[in-house]
Amino acid sequence: MPVGGVAPAAGSVDAVPAAPAPAPAADLTHHGYVSVGGDHVAIRIRSENLGPSDVAASTVRLRFSEPLAVRQELPHGCLRSGRAAVLCETGGLRSRGGARQTALDLRLAGGHDEVVVRLDTVWNGGVRDADRTNDAHEVLAPATGDAYAF
Repeated sequence: MPVGGVAPAAGSVDAVPAAPAPAPAADLTHHGYVSVGGDHVAIRIRSENLGPSDVAASTVRLRFSEPLAVRQELPHGCLRSGRAAVLCETGGLRSRGGARQTALDLRLAGGHDEVVVRLDTVWNGGVRDADRTNDAHEVLAPATGDAYAF
């Protein structure tokens, strides 16, 4: 007799929970450039999905080594996340279906000789991404006005 003194009902089968279905696989990638001049930071991001599954939505996080100016307008789909970070949604990304572009022109709280920008995916629509090397980047951008690729 089982622990607790209660026997299973005649003809019953102990229920075995079904294993959850594995998450679909996709490979998000972000590339672009960062340009810094004075208190201005320009960032262009090209986000795409190399597949094999579609991604319903994803979010890119940009973190800066220097604080951003308090008052500034962000593009549609982007919001502040603290003193030195911005989150931007990329929308749906079809498998091998072309890239989505995100352009940000931000102001820093004061001028700086250089800025480190860290970019990574913080939401990928629940897919499994086995290759995280192409959607997380760190760029040191000297304040020369030149474009530094990632």
